[in-house]
Amino acid sequence: MYKLFDIQRGSLVDGPGIRTVVFFKGCNLRCAWCHNPESQSAQKQMMYYRDKCINCGKCADICPNHLKKCDLCGKCEFYCPVDARKICGKEYTLDEVLDIIVKDKMFYINSGGGVTFSGGECMLYPNELTAVLKLCKENEIHTAIDTAGNVPWESFERVLPYTDLVLYDIKAISNDIHEKYTGVSNKQILINLRRLFNINKTLWIRIPLIHNVNDSIEEIKKIKAFLAPYNPQKIELLPYHKMGEHKYNALGKALTKFSVPPHKTVSEAEKILFNN
Repeated sequence: MYKLFDIQRGSLVDGPGIRTVVFFKGCNLRCAWCHNPESQSAQKQMMYYRDKCINCGKCADICPNHLKKCDLCGKCEFYCPVDARKICGKEYTLDEVLDIIVKDKMFYINSGGGVTFSGGECMLYPNELTAVLKLCKENEIHTAIDTAGNVPWESFERVLPYTDLVLYDIKAISNDIHEKYTGVSNKQILINLRRLFNINKTLWIRIPLIHNVNDSIEEIKKIKAFLAPYNPQKIELLPYHKMGEHKYNALGKALTKFSVPPHKTVSEAEKILFNN
């Protein structure tokens, strides 16, 4: 079974062309700025958007436990007239996932697109990921994985034969910054990235730019120096945005607030990274 929290069709990000993005649920990083906090746990979760709630009481009436505890039965979600309650996380079979992906095959062909497997961390599920990637290739669909890379190299060996493009995150080169804000060391992440470069895998490097975390000139220069011996097909800067902040309240989780990087800071980072 595939534990997913979303499938987005018609996406224009996360790879070239028009894409379907399949989001696996579960992650082994805890990035303090994560804009999809519902992706972190592999388990189903109830999200309650208080700002949407009109206090009609239908959820309490229909809930077998009268909201005193949640069994994730989904009745409150179904009967809520304003979508204030939502169960995040659903299990799919391999055939169900593939059926959704192949629906838009003509769009992939015409736009140079395909399917991207993301998360959470899709690489935590190498068996499931390999199975669906293989079927996508059999259907002549371009494949990409979006990963933070904090997995054993053996997991990459499983999926790479069926993967056309790897979108790879660099949160920070300085390990102290990485550990402080993601909860894990970047040692395995950087080892895996070097190995991907050394086997000439097509790579897009993605750098989430978080103000007062990893957007200093010093840290950007470290990223530039790390990448200098290699030749990624593309480098993307992804400045922090606040669009996911409301999800923390919906999950009952504490929110660590960050600032959007100033335009000048983004421009300086671009000059360092993209000028030879």
